[in-house]
Amino acid sequence: MSDLVQFITVGAVATITIDNPPVNALSPAVIDGLAHALDQLEGDSNVHGAVLIGAGKTFVAGADIKEFGKVTSGHSRGLELPAVLNRIEACAKPMVAAIHGSAFGGGLELALACHYRVAAPGSQVGQPEVKLGLIPGAGGTQRLPRLIGLQKAVEMCAEGNPMRAEEAVSLGLVDRIIEGDLLRGASAFAGEVADRPAPRTRDRNDRPTAVGEITSILASARETARKKQRNWIAPLAAIEAVEASTRLPFDKGLELERKLFQDCLFSDQSKALIHVFFGEREVAKVPDIPKTTPTIPVTNAAVVGAGTMGGGIAMVFANAGIPVLLKDADQAALDRGLANIQKNYASSVKRGRFTQQVAEERLKLIRPTLSYDDFAQVDIVVEAVFEGMALKKQVFAELDRICKPGAILASNTSTLNIDEIAASTSRPEFVIGTHFFSPANVMRLLEVVRGKESNKSVIATCMQLSKKLGKVGVLVGNCRGFVGNRMFHPYIREATFLVEEGASVEAVDSALYDFGMAMGPLATGDLAGLDVGWRIRKEYRHLEKPGVRQAFAADRLCELGRYGQKTGAGWYKYDENRRTIPDLEVPAMIRKWSAEAGIAQREISPQEIIDRCIYALVNEGGRILEEGFASRAADIDIIYINGYGFPPYRGGPMWYADTVGLKNVLERVTEFHRLHGELWAPAPLLKRLVEEGRSFADFSREQGATAA
Repeated sequence: MSDLVQFITVGAVATITIDNPPVNALSPAVIDGLAHALDQLEGDSNVHGAVLIGAGKTFVAGADIKEFGKVTSGHSRGLELPAVLNRIEACAKPMVAAIHGSAFGGGLELALACHYRVAAPGSQVGQPEVKLGLIPGAGGTQRLPRLIGLQKAVEMCAEGNPMRAEEAVSLGLVDRIIEGDLLRGASAFAGEVADRPAPRTRDRNDRPTAVGEITSILASARETARKKQRNWIAPLAAIEAVEASTRLPFDKGLELERKLFQDCLFSDQSKALIHVFFGEREVAKVPDIPKTTPTIPVTNAAVVGAGTMGGGIAMVFANAGIPVLLKDADQAALDRGLANIQKNYASSVKRGRFTQQVAEERLKLIRPTLSYDDFAQVDIVVEAVFEGMALKKQVFAELDRICKPGAILASNTSTLNIDEIAASTSRPEFVIGTHFFSPANVMRLLEVVRGKESNKSVIATCMQLSKKLGKVGVLVGNCRGFVGNRMFHPYIREATFLVEEGASVEAVDSALYDFGMAMGPLATGDLAGLDVGWRIRKEYRHLEKPGVRQAFAADRLCELGRYGQKTGAGWYKYDENRRTIPDLEVPAMIRKWSAEAGIAQREISPQEIIDRCIYALVNEGGRILEEGFASRAADIDIIYINGYGFPPYRGGPMWYADTVGLKNVLERVTEFHRLHGELWAPAPLLKRLVEEGRSFADFSREQGATAA
């Protein structure tokens, strides 16, 4: 018997406990342990039934994801879970899965193989494999529809969203909610059913779907997947597997499911999504800041600036249950900010995200003010004023005068020098960057920007706080634009150059949208406001190298008052609902400006558009890595997926480059260098890695080993 699976008997009911902290993942050792427990159950004539339960805080949160990488690299034969589940289902003694916490992925498949399922209130079930580019591979797509019907089974397998136990009971997925002690209640339930025939899920058809509805349900699911999970392989594979439950015998359905699972497992998409899964956990680890670093308690906060960003950041604190002051210098601006916050909460209530009572409780945590009077007591202040160095230094000097010793002074700047801002205070060690992304109450990314004097406790606190705020915090170094915007500049630059060279605005955006970006770069500019980039470029113009080509089309549009959606025109024209409408002016203007600049017009392919924009990201990312402004290639990937709409199924720009092959990337970058000049000089790290036959992932692993 494995130490990870315990078998004990109390009277006629056995308890099989999976104890594989922290989430009872179904590792090979756990699966072996389950097989041994079945041997004991089947061999003990005094036992008439069993309860299967998880130790600790959860039932089973899924398979051991690290095993998938071993399978695809040839270092493992794969998990033997399906065979064990078939044995559980075939067992003549009723087995009751007792669910608390979560039963996700392989955990739910384990519960589905049991004859009955009971659950603690508030526990969750789900098949989230699709989020890793996979489908359920141990019978989930075949057993689930036999219990809950085709419609819900397709939704659970193709969309991957969790379901609360209370809904699962109404669908027949869970047989009973157990109030109080789960094990005691589950054992009593097992005693009730011990003398009944054990119902096999494979033989059930509890919610049959009319033949005429099957086609429409599947067609609708495929249409939804193509829209909501654009370009993803796994959702369509999941639908195909669930469809098999309607037309194939159970064992044949399992065979098809297994084939589709293997296809997904060995796909580039799944490898990329598993990289993202681990990357989001890895970014929380800062090489030179141990877990034991003391943190500063944050029980209240303040935000300076009630504009779009400031209001959104105030909501982020309130949503986490942290009282927050929201300051602006002007009553009208403060009123506008509060009105936007109220509008956002009202929208969330209308969409059913939470109740009116929750919205009101959160609003009460946001206290508007026109003065700094109450700032003396707050633990952290986030400055979110206009992006100008002089104003930010003025604000920080005032905060330094008023805030208590030990308070964290954070700036939401997206590009400006944190050290210069910190120099306006007498406590630079307590100054840090917290770059939220717009809209702050929605976007998951938080760049935590380390100044040269930022205290390690301050850094550790901000990284820990990011989790409490529901953000993915990534620590970055202090350089112009930090990591995300520093890379975004060459990305937008190349998109603009391509338009100036003859590509249409629509062609540039379409190529990158089809690549998988959430929006094309030019449409993104219109959404954010072209004036934002224009203002930043003017702030830094004195640093630009003379004689090097600079993009001009966006600046010319700004000079005409075309700032994007907010003015009704930018790269595109917009109606009153901010939908794009045809605009013949922009192509004509750009052709005229390009002719005046002596830029020849030509046909440009979608592949060149993709390569110019994406490899510009990669090349700059290589410089950032080598210069140490990002700790790992995965940090850059997580920033781009969570903050810039990079497709998760491509793994982020650096993972994508590794997938394409750095030799191929360098060849293309070298070609662009020859054609377009010094802006395309290959990053030294990219050249070195190609010479050594290594990848960005190899470089990051070696850096991590050195740091350790």
